[in-house]
Amino acid sequence: MDIVLSGIRSTGKLHLGNYFGALRNFIRMQDENRCYFFIADLHSLTTHPDPKSLHENVKNVLIDYLAAGLDPEKSVIYVQSDVKEVIELYLYLNMHAYLGELAKTVSFKEKARKQPKNVNAGLFTYPTLMAADILVHRADKVPVGKDQEQHLEMTRRFARRFNNLYGLEYFKEPVAYNFGEELVKIPGLDGSGKMGKSEGNAIYLSDTPKEIEKKVKRALTDSGPTEFNSEKPDYIENLFTLLRVVSAPEVVEHYENQWNRCEIRYGDLKKQLAEDIIKVTSPIRERVIELSGNEPYLRKVAKEGAEKARESAAATLADVREIMGFKSF
Repeated sequence: MDIVLSGIRSTGKLHLGNYFGALRNFIRMQDENRCYFFIADLHSLTTHPDPKSLHENVKNVLIDYLAAGLDPEKSVIYVQSDVKEVIELYLYLNMHAYLGELAKTVSFKEKARKQPKNVNAGLFTYPTLMAADILVHRADKVPVGKDQEQHLEMTRRFARRFNNLYGLEYFKEPVAYNFGEELVKIPGLDGSGKMGKSEGNAIYLSDTPKEIEKKVKRALTDSGPTEFNSEKPDYIENLFTLLRVVSAPEVVEHYENQWNRCEIRYGDLKKQLAEDIIKVTSPIRERVIELSGNEPYLRKVAKEGAEKARESAAATLADVREIMGFKSF
């Protein structure tokens, strides 16, 4: 039985990128693996969220986790900041991380460009906090989207460095887990990059059918291809990427053929895409509504998840302190 870990930042509600990038895979793993799934409220601090909304965001993500199919009887579901050992391991890993390698991370460069007035140390050391999340449970596998591959490689590097420095094989080198499928990067509807809340281009799992239809209808398109079998612009390929993850293969093939014959009708494609997204998200949205009014159950899940996560993390930190030479008088 492998130890599997994944987490999503507590920046509000979960969207299709979260679901198809990691969450759907994690749901599949619950019956056969020892799974840890956390709400990354510490990671969210890099953008200085409003203190008044931080807890509400954590609650929303917890609800979405449960609504999407995570089972607290099968998986350990917890809030990152409830496990203090993560913060301690983060400190130790920072002592083994180097300026040059952190500065080269793609995510740091992108965030620094987007928020030039808030290039903080937490943003710079984001990869070591992510590594602490994974290594604190000595995870074997991490279901991640394509945009997180570099961070996972850095986690493996930090694990090797720790092992080499202290002369033993303690930390595992976790691998990306995707059921043999290509890692999915779900695009936004505005023709740019990945789907995300901060980009304002997301479809949320809790969106109503009308909201989904409205968002898909606004997706960037053009006048259509003028040559047979021509290459799609990125913003059109984005629509087809979404179609591939929510629609039946024959539907995708139909619109691919229409594109290649220069017969594509974007209105029809968008209508089909919206319908298929609604089919995927409607059962989740119904469960979100049900869970939102059950505060006692949410508190129970978070409390029990934190206790289980801390038990695992404390065992790791006890070993790490001993390996590094920390001893009590």
